[in-house]
Amino acid sequence: MQNEIYIKEEKIVEKTEIEKEIELIKAIIKTREELKVANRNFEYAQDDLVDYYTYQIKANQAKLDYLIKLAKAKGIEVDMINDIKFTLWDEEEAG
Repeated sequence: MQNEIYIKEEKIVEKTEIEKEIELIKAIIKTREELKVANRNFEYAQDDLVDYYTYQIKANQAKLDYLIKLAKAKGIEVDMINDIKFTLWDEEEAG
């Protein structure tokens, strides 16, 4: 017990409001894309996969509704989401 080493913990840095908004917008974009994929897969699903993709669609739609509600409460508009989506695509293509 006498040889215990104590490690000093570093303070967790809080994100700024802008960083939080960007993360929210990224989550909306990602969820919207996941919903599109689930809808496309549902069209070709057979047997038990119909239930699976139905669940995926419902889950992603509920998540998207929640995220959009949060975004509206913060004053984020759809245009801002689309602007960031295109900016992210440009960055991915350049990187």
